[in-house]
Amino acid sequence: MLPALAEQRWHLPEALPQQEGWEAELNSQEQPLPESLVALLWRRGFRQAKAIAELLDPPAAPAAKRHFPDLAVAIQRLQLACSSGERLAICGDYDADGMTSTALLVGVLQRLGAQPVAAIPSRMEEGYGLNAAMVERLAGEGIRLLVTVDNGVSALEALERAQALGVEVILTDHHTLPDPLPPHLALLHPECTPAKSPYRGLAGVGLAYVLAASLCQSLKRKDGLQVASHLYCIGTIADMAPLVGVNRRWLMDGLPQLAQSPLAGLQALQQVAGLEEKQLDAQAVGFQIAPRINAVGRLGDPQLVVELLTTEDPNQALALARECEALNRQRRDLCSAIEAEAMALLEADGPARTPFLLLAQNHWHHGVIGIVAARLSERFGRPAALLAGEGNGRMRASVRAPRGFAVDRALQACAPLLERFGGHPAAGGFTVKAESVAALHEQLNGLAGLWLQESGAGLPIEPEALLDFEAIDRDFYRQLQRLEPFGIGHPQPLFWSAGCRLVSQRLLRGGHLQLELAQGERTIRAMGWGWQGQADLPALLDVAFRLRLDNWQGQERFQLELAGVKASSGWEGTPELVLRRGAHTYWCSRQGQGWVVRNASGQEISPESAGDQPHPYVSSLLQEAAMALGLVA
Repeated sequence: MLPALAEQRWHLPEALPQQEGWEAELNSQEQPLPESLVALLWRRGFRQAKAIAELLDPPAAPAAKRHFPDLAVAIQRLQLACSSGERLAICGDYDADGMTSTALLVGVLQRLGAQPVAAIPSRMEEGYGLNAAMVERLAGEGIRLLVTVDNGVSALEALERAQALGVEVILTDHHTLPDPLPPHLALLHPECTPAKSPYRGLAGVGLAYVLAASLCQSLKRKDGLQVASHLYCIGTIADMAPLVGVNRRWLMDGLPQLAQSPLAGLQALQQVAGLEEKQLDAQAVGFQIAPRINAVGRLGDPQLVVELLTTEDPNQALALARECEALNRQRRDLCSAIEAEAMALLEADGPARTPFLLLAQNHWHHGVIGIVAARLSERFGRPAALLAGEGNGRMRASVRAPRGFAVDRALQACAPLLERFGGHPAAGGFTVKAESVAALHEQLNGLAGLWLQESGAGLPIEPEALLDFEAIDRDFYRQLQRLEPFGIGHPQPLFWSAGCRLVSQRLLRGGHLQLELAQGERTIRAMGWGWQGQADLPALLDVAFRLRLDNWQGQERFQLELAGVKASSGWEGTPELVLRRGAHTYWCSRQGQGWVVRNASGQEISPESAGDQPHPYVSSLLQEAAMALGLVA
């Protein structure tokens, strides 16, 4: 979503080191990266050649048993289940991570001789995670072993009930560990690994994959692990797990094989999503496959996804995928309707926005309010909560927030007003009595107001490296692809380019902005999805963008996916650019191929007048001015 000019708050990155030769030192690969990509990696903390080499080709995963203390106990118990054909339950969650984790273990354990059954609670009727009623039902069916995936560590009541009934539990979870831990036979959790373990970033499906791979290795049965690897890729991307450590290695190995997966369910999902002719990269999984899986957990029965991802019958898979598609269309319609209502409520309050956006309607659907809260947070650059009726005078909420505002800490501060709550810094949820909503909003407004005072209003635009149009070609894009996969912890690069001439602009149906931009002799199309501003832009622009390569009617073309636009400053014939450093203000502007910086007294300095060895403060000031003017990466 592209915010209006007045709502954008641009922050250019830190200046690069002045020492000559640092690029060559960091870029010692056989295929050197372009300067802009080396600059980007340096700003992300890759400041040694070895670190960049490991990003491009991560090391193999170390032996899991050395990193998970309880893994041997879990494997021993599952070996017994497989050898005896035992009936056991895989207890998952209703999001894409939980459903793919469940399908992964069900599929592998079936091949190894056990009789696993999937047990996922209903979002609407039971809520998140393992509960005591589920444990009692499964125990009543003769099940004596539960394996939780993507949940379990906070299910104290359920696990105490399991212990009382003589049901053993293997916990695999990546949510916050409580103190003390609930009763269990074995626990696989990233926080139980050594401090710098490459397994630290695993989502629920990653832990399920560790368990499955270790079990197959112990039984000398590798069949089925390829399918497990593909489910791992889908769940990891869908859950937005950090793409570092083993996540990065396993995704780089698994993603190229995904489009040709033997999984009948994945082939069917590709068909209904129109992806049959395309390679399944991280973006396609995140924006095309994962939403169709998640829609089921939001609106339907998660068992549908488990059946879809474990069936070997292509006809059944296609029928189930079409059910996913129908639920996804319903999810989109619900989101659109709730978002329209939410916007109408905000507009009815006038142009001023509260620091914390909180909106409530009894009829809103619990399964999708989190999506709409995320859209509002992104659109207005402030935390947002949507509340839906739960009955008995209570409301259930989903919360989303921009980077920097800690949702979990905010809810903890409001704990006396809440019935239940939980979450992490970017997202959370809570249940509250309707009579407490006003007091809760007041307290949340106070917390968000303090945060906005410190961080500044508006949506931050934070490009990472300068990229001129003339540098954009097929070779550059190939080098950019070497940095994939992109995701949490290693996002798609955000570039910026300065002094772009506006050739044409067009507002498309749906509120999207299409621009033709020129720089030098090069013209490129740019798209601003969900443009929130006016149609008349300045003639000279600075743009922040992500680079896409589209195939349009058989022809490749580059396109800029805009994240920010602003009037270009500091170019000849345009106003000077203002720099503020502490209590001092400076004005900088271009002069031919160079630049000049002026202080409040009217004194000017340029690289030429500064000499060969300028004072460090002057040197860094000139470098900062050059970056702001778009003269260095």
